Amino acid sequence: MQKLNLFDISSFVLLRLNLLAISFCFLLTADSQTCPPNIDFEKGTFENWQCYVGKFAATGQSGGVPVITLTPTQGPIPFRHTMYSRGAGFDPYGGFPINSPNASQYSIKLGNDGVGAEAEGISCEFVIPAGQNNFALVYNYAVVFEDPFHFAGSQPRMEIEVTNVTDHEILECSSYTFIPNGSSLPGFKLSAREAHPGIPVWYKEWSTVSINLDGMAGKRIRLFLKTADCAQEGHFGYGYIDIDSECSGNSLIEISFCPDDSELSVTAPYGYQQYTWYNSNFSQVIGTGQVLTLTPAPAGTTNVAVIVKPYEGYGCLDTLYRILRDDLVIVPNAGRDTVSCNGEQVPIGSPQEPNVLYNWTPPEGLSDPHIAQPMANPVSTTTYILHTSGMGGGCRDEDKVIVRTSQLNNSIQLIGKESFCLNSGNSALLVVNPTDNIQWYKDDVAITGATQYQYNVTETGKYHAVLSNSDGCRLLTDPKRITISSIPKPGFNVPVKDQCLSGNNFTFTNTSTNLIGPMQYRWLFGDGAEASTKDATHSYSKTGTYKVKLIVSSNTICSDSIETNVNVYPNATPEFDAAKICIALPLQIINKTADTLNSPITYLWDLGNGQFSSNRNPPTLIYANPGIYQIRLSVSTALCPLPVITKSQNIIVDIPRNALTYPTQVAVENLPLELHARQLGGPVLWAPAVSLNSNAIADPVFRGLAEQLYRIEIKSESGCITVDTQLVKVIKQIGIYVPTAFTPDGDGVNDLLRPTMYGIKKLNYFRVFDRWGKLLFHTTVYNAGWDGSFKSVKQESQTYVWMFEAIGADGNKYFRKGTTILVR
Repeated sequence: MQKLNLFDISSFVLLRLNLLAISFCFLLTADSQTCPPNIDFEKGTFENWQCYVGKFAATGQSGGVPVITLTPTQGPIPFRHTMYSRGAGFDPYGGFPINSPNASQYSIKLGNDGVGAEAEGISCEFVIPAGQNNFALVYNYAVVFEDPFHFAGSQPRMEIEVTNVTDHEILECSSYTFIPNGSSLPGFKLSAREAHPGIPVWYKEWSTVSINLDGMAGKRIRLFLKTADCAQEGHFGYGYIDIDSECSGNSLIEISFCPDDSELSVTAPYGYQQYTWYNSNFSQVIGTGQVLTLTPAPAGTTNVAVIVKPYEGYGCLDTLYRILRDDLVIVPNAGRDTVSCNGEQVPIGSPQEPNVLYNWTPPEGLSDPHIAQPMANPVSTTTYILHTSGMGGGCRDEDKVIVRTSQLNNSIQLIGKESFCLNSGNSALLVVNPTDNIQWYKDDVAITGATQYQYNVTETGKYHAVLSNSDGCRLLTDPKRITISSIPKPGFNVPVKDQCLSGNNFTFTNTSTNLIGPMQYRWLFGDGAEASTKDATHSYSKTGTYKVKLIVSSNTICSDSIETNVNVYPNATPEFDAAKICIALPLQIINKTADTLNSPITYLWDLGNGQFSSNRNPPTLIYANPGIYQIRLSVSTALCPLPVITKSQNIIVDIPRNALTYPTQVAVENLPLELHARQLGGPVLWAPAVSLNSNAIADPVFRGLAEQLYRIEIKSESGCITVDTQLVKVIKQIGIYVPTAFTPDGDGVNDLLRPTMYGIKKLNYFRVFDRWGKLLFHTTVYNAGWDGSFKSVKQESQTYVWMFEAIGADGNKYFRKGTTILVR
């Protein structure tokens, strides 16, 4: 049965009523005989198309008025205007092919599955030839939309806008909008995949639409295709587009079929609501549906027409024509005899002809026995027969081709070693299997005269052989890299082998040589550090003797080494102690500079008072005047004379403090009283030592029966001695005294109301109340008192009540209560 697709890219044309002429988008002149360049993106570019990007919004009540705002761009924007070549795969949501089924090489995609109310567009303009009043163009589309359940005006969409630019009017019949929800257009399917949870994705597979432009000869027409996400920025929409590309200046287009075909099928484009087929003069309906089947196939030449009715709002009513002729002649061509080398696939046959069926026998060893040009790799030499016929079974014929098989062994063997040193007794021999022709190569360059099955390698390089036989088979062996080196002679110089730790930096100059090939270097500096440069420099962080080793190699096995010692001597580092001292006392300086062992140290002391010394320990010093003196010690050694390193330390020469007489203390007979001497950083000694628990501490406890005057010798940190005095009087019993009146006038006499206590070790409280029992003052601190005010307000002259509680040195609690007059 002969089946002809009315819209096949290689054979379909639209024949318009009356003129029966074919015209497409981008025809720019009335005399055009072929389609303008890149009419259907077949250049794989957007040449002759204008690209746009922009935004989509919905205005008016309930967001019901959609507005796509677009701005022209200099070219396609990545991921928004996308070109796909044949075999690009399948849409991730719809699963349909990304490329149009019209057999063109390229399709485009507008938009993507990103969101943000983005919009994209693409447009072209063309002029319908003068006198061409019957005109149509055909495009294919597929769309993918998220369904956000918004109002129709806010939903993702694809819009088709066809404009008569000459007359400034939109062709309503050919302009329409696709949306995911609320569209009356059938064919939308629910995707099994969601981009956002709970939001369905709808898609419509590839469909074909014709645009009727009858009666517009000489008019400029603009085709504008647009896609947009939803207006609320959260859901996507995108579409695929492909324009059919058959253009012809002929008045009639013929489709040939075989005279002996038993049946003929003609297919109209998919996507229309209704199809009605007619004979050549429209006097008879000969079929309905997308496919018209004619049984038997008509004889001679036959014209048919089909009226296609689109779904409401999605295209124009159109009439399509086809001329059928039974003059097809099929000449099978199985191709020239060929050879399959080592089981490789080789092409047989010739390019496919339209409306021809192909069948190869036997099928073994063929990639596909039902195509015009299969790939063949038979196990043994085979004669293949190509059987051809028309789509309806007629025009049967056959042709033969012989595919011979030939085997060529391209294995390569190395006898010896891939890497070896000269004069080591090693070698490298490369061997291949004998064949008709052999050519050896070194580093991809043919070696003159090297045509035997074995080759002895004498130079470093990458080797392979090209093998061929009388059948025309040609194979390359795997490459073999052979490295031949000599053993290097290592050597290096060290200008200064003995250096001091401070600022040491050793330079190692490489003098190594090698007969063949480059050298690699490895320096081992003896402290764990390494380097791989030709020459090297290195500094050491510690003193000592280090063995420096240089290993020189020309490959992994050809190497030698040399080593030498370098010495890092210690620099002398000054260290000493000098403490604060009192005037006229001897200062002893202790030198703690570490010995440098094998190198004597030179010392220079600057003692800060105009005296100098070169001894390790300077003489004992006595400074006659107080002040701050800077002592400096500079050291160096015979091996490391530079740099001279100096340490400085300031010492204080102090003078004794002035003697003090402490306030008289009153003790109760045989009750403890703690005494207090000031501390100057050194020891304290009380004299005489009578009635004290210790006379060598700053805070001794007095317990006695008689009055005692103490001399207190206090030594400072610098050794200066100061002598203070303390008088202790003794009473018979514990005494607590509170004045009967006080005058808080700020003259420094009797300004505070406070208790005078003898033999008290702890004050629990001293409180003052007014006549109404209001607490005005409270303290637990010795010698603290009331200044006659309350909350910074001076109190008036009158009598106030006080209360006192304390713990005596005898451990008993003492309570007193009385009154005192405030006098102002």
